[in-house]
Amino acid sequence: MQGKVSSVVDYINEVKTRCTYNAAAEAIGITPQALKKLLGEARPEISWFVSPTSGEPMRYTDSEKHPELYRTTRIITSAQVLKRNLGL
Repeated sequence: MQGKVSSVVDYINEVKTRCTYNAAAEAIGITPQALKKLLGEARPEISWFVSPTSGEPMRYTDSEKHPELYRTTRIITSAQVLKRNLGL
């Protein structure tokens, strides 16, 4: 499971696009809560995972957010996008 999580994290950091927890969790077949637990502590490379309502990483300070977090308004909200792009 950690391998799939790492693949999603790597992909999101490569494309520098925010992604909802729900989309990422569904793509790898776990709950959003399980994903949050597997991601661990707040850090810039994980701040791409955001709330679907606010588009913001949850409970992150500005220093914990990736410096390019707002480079685009696009947010991946579909598990199908991740599944297709990552071959999951």
